[in-house]
Amino acid sequence: QVMEGEPFHHFSHRGSRQRALSRHWGWHMRLSRDPQVGRRARGAGHGGGWHCPAPTALLPAQVLWFEQQTLKRRSRRGTGVVPTDPWFPKQWYMNNDVHPDLNILTAWSRGYTGRGVVLTVLDDGLEKDHPDLAANYDPLASYDFNSNDPDPQPRYGDGDKNWHGTRCAGQVAAAANNGICGAGVAYNAKIGGVRMLDGSIMDVVEAQALSLQPQYIHIYSASWGPEDDGRTVDGPGVLAAAAFHKGVVQGRGGLGSIFIWASGNGGTNYDNCNCDGYTNSIYTVSVGSVLGDGHRPRYSESCPAILTTTYSSRTTSKVQIVTTDLHHRCTDKHTGTSASAPLAAGMVALALEANPDLSWRDLQHLIIRASRPAHLQAEDWAENGVGRRVSHYYGYGLLDAGLLVQAATTWTGTRPQEKCSVQALQGPRDIGARLTISTDASSCSKSIRSLEHVQVQLSLSYSRRGDLVVALSSPMGTTSTLVTVRPYDTSQDGYKDWTFMSTHFWDENPKGIWTLQLENRGDAQNTGGLQPPVPLSPGQLSSFTLHLHGTDEDMPARRSAATATEECLRRDGQGACQDCGSSLYAHHGSCLSYCPPRYFGRARSAAAGDSALVCASCHPSCYTCQGASANNCTSCPSGRTFQDSTHSCQQP
Repeated sequence: QVMEGEPFHHFSHRGSRQRALSRHWGWHMRLSRDPQVGRRARGAGHGGGWHCPAPTALLPAQVLWFEQQTLKRRSRRGTGVVPTDPWFPKQWYMNNDVHPDLNILTAWSRGYTGRGVVLTVLDDGLEKDHPDLAANYDPLASYDFNSNDPDPQPRYGDGDKNWHGTRCAGQVAAAANNGICGAGVAYNAKIGGVRMLDGSIMDVVEAQALSLQPQYIHIYSASWGPEDDGRTVDGPGVLAAAAFHKGVVQGRGGLGSIFIWASGNGGTNYDNCNCDGYTNSIYTVSVGSVLGDGHRPRYSESCPAILTTTYSSRTTSKVQIVTTDLHHRCTDKHTGTSASAPLAAGMVALALEANPDLSWRDLQHLIIRASRPAHLQAEDWAENGVGRRVSHYYGYGLLDAGLLVQAATTWTGTRPQEKCSVQALQGPRDIGARLTISTDASSCSKSIRSLEHVQVQLSLSYSRRGDLVVALSSPMGTTSTLVTVRPYDTSQDGYKDWTFMSTHFWDENPKGIWTLQLENRGDAQNTGGLQPPVPLSPGQLSSFTLHLHGTDEDMPARRSAATATEECLRRDGQGACQDCGSSLYAHHGSCLSYCPPRYFGRARSAAAGDSALVCASCHPSCYTCQGASANNCTSCPSGRTFQDSTHSCQQP
């Protein structure tokens, strides 16, 4: 093949490698000895396709020079994987300061930054002219349902309490490498804001927000819900429930809108997120929280609807989550499950860039496979029937962005969702101190081979609702606690057609006997203060329906997400990697697709034929750099100022 060019011709030959790193000696020598190759051409070869000057009128048949074209390593200066934003060194949850972090840098190193993905934050407004948000702000993904106009700008004054939406938006899509604040997880995504919480909140307002531009917006992030007071049982109204369902059926061209939801901040009130109908919907991804050291925050709630977890704060430093704030400011004080959900939303945006064809159910499958128990501390970690560890506090563990995008690139769509419902109660039953109901779901295994969400729909009366613990056990031996004791819930209303949900049976086969257990953990009598001569039953179960959702595919047969670190070519006696090949960097015994902060990538040696790459240390004054000297800095650690003229970091 010949590619014409002035003043050169570029030839390719099937006998040489297209992306060769060194010259092909055999073809080079044959060309050198050809009588039509001029004297100056001989001895000037480097090996790949060949490049020759076009013949001139003076020398119509003579080749003056040729050279085999080989791959050259080139990198864009100043645009490495690690952002140069001044507050990025504070973003401990994504800059390798804690281990493990959310592994965002690995996803970025593979080229995924959220480009082409549109998110909106359903909250109290969005400061659209914030200098770290303006470049990514999308008016088509925004609206003000409190004032009924297209402008989501928050209402100022009154103590400037409407900062929540602006902070959540910055976590997702704050611009990178612009010298302002930090970087969003999906810093090339488009971000919109919906102002809906700064006014009267009605079912119709929620439905309008959840239905905004469903063919244009990919991801909706929400960090709100019913009161986290430990006594409320509430969920979407008729209109909002319909909006959720329509979103997953029709949104994104039928792939389904993605709803990311914070699990709730009611931990100090012993609240349980299965009493929140937003976070326990099968249509939402419920996100839990963990501290930087792996311990559970006191404000976090537990329930089996939680699918995954991200960081929300830490106790070892005053620096919490870094993001944008009102009045064009930055903050490093954002916390709570409000901070966890947007981080997950940003990671989902990276996955959608990697594979735009993922359905809402595909993403839940991938999130489970890309979550790891890691160092997350809880006493209730248990292995379910397909060997996955799962917790009521953290779901399947800490979400890993590198694993998520890696799994997304090769994921093939799941087969259609199947649903099978079993009416498990023939007549009312007294609960007493303990009630156990068993039901056979073998008929469901005809349509469902691998479970996804499992719901328990109950109606019961109870003299003190918060004393009741409800648990469900599967045929494969997994027990999921649907609701725990809620000491502040003194309601005598019981549960009226309330639906609990669990993700803990994911991928199990539903065939066999399911067991529901209701247990009174309060006073032995628990009769609402009455002192009858004969103990009364504290309540009665009047209906119990088991709803099983899943697919007829054998999902456990699919391979789980591989590790985000690539294979090593050669290890030393202690198992540390010595050679990661020519596309990965050796760093502290592992192979990485990028060099972390305070390191830069370079060839291991100048020796010919050594194509191995390593991460070498920057000068101690630099945070990111392009070389080892103090004048090779590209950004600075906190407390130092970057000098453009000298590419150095100076102390104040």
